[in-house]
Amino acid sequence: MPDEAPVPPGIDASTPNAARMYNYYLGGKDNFAVDRAAAEQVLKVAPEARELARQNRAFMRRAIQHVMAETGIRQFIDIGTGLPTEGNVHEIVHARDPDAAIVYVDNDPVVLAHARAILSRTPRTTTIRGDLRRPIDILNNPELRDLIDFSQPVAILLVAVLHFLTDDDKPGEVIARLRDSLAPGSHLILSHVTADERAYAAQQGAAVYRKASASITLRHRQQIMELFDGFELIPPGLVKLHDWRPDEDSAFATYRGRELPTWFYCGVGRIRD
Repeated sequence: MPDEAPVPPGIDASTPNAARMYNYYLGGKDNFAVDRAAAEQVLKVAPEARELARQNRAFMRRAIQHVMAETGIRQFIDIGTGLPTEGNVHEIVHARDPDAAIVYVDNDPVVLAHARAILSRTPRTTTIRGDLRRPIDILNNPELRDLIDFSQPVAILLVAVLHFLTDDDKPGEVIARLRDSLAPGSHLILSHVTADERAYAAQQGAAVYRKASASITLRHRQQIMELFDGFELIPPGLVKLHDWRPDEDSAFATYRGRELPTWFYCGVGRIRD
């Protein structure tokens, strides 16, 4: 998205956008100069951010593959999906089962425009507008209901999104409302930033997001663990991104020869039968 390109209607190119910043970390092109400038501020205090973004995507891939292989789940709702990039949920899922259903949910007009354009001809996949703070509206969306059968297990993805909810947004209650709508055997795939290590640098990075489209709430491990209330955490539990069932592509994550600090925790929870 070069700077000289026309800005689509309804798109704010003057304020850093969290989804476009993440796209920049991943090496994408769907971002403006203001997003790149803000992302570079984060990279100054957390130079590992690019690698962490890649590790977060890799965790998501492994978690989806595990859920499909071990449970037979073929329905996925990805809330706060972000800008489409390589290794999207539908690509991972449809590589194993082309008939599986995927619903992407986001409230960002940039994300919605890109996702709908890319997915317009992708079967068993749709994109809807929805705000995680209003989970019932998401669950009752007729387009989602056309694809998702709530009498059968579903996997909900909340990957790198809950830290954009403040404590006043009551993320635990949001997840509880989602959980209570799901059939036994359903799964929650979650990752969340933390300030458990390098707290000062984490706070500096979070300060950049306070001037962007969405601020970040840093939470400690126990607070993130509480978000899995009502779910049974499957092994290895709540861990660093690269410690969740690593494969040969993610067995040991480093940046400049040193192990990555714990900027993220991640886990997969299951509703008991």
